[in-house]
Amino acid sequence: MAVQCGIRDARKQKTSDEIIPRNKRLREFYDKKRVEGKPFRVAIIACANKLLHWIYALLKRKISFQNED
Repeated sequence: MAVQCGIRDARKQKTSDEIIPRNKRLREFYDKKRVEGKPFRVAIIACANKLLHWIYALLKRKISFQNED
């Protein structure tokens, strides 16, 4: 569920047609997997695994998440 929310597109402003992903790094990874020919669910599981690795690294280093938008 967290991955699907992360890769979903979100409008920056309601008056703008510009659509950006909620998490750019996760969306880029998802798009890369889809280009490789992975089915939707396989790409989602790969993203979930990537997200877990990121969370573990944050907890291990005791640092807070910094969104690079």
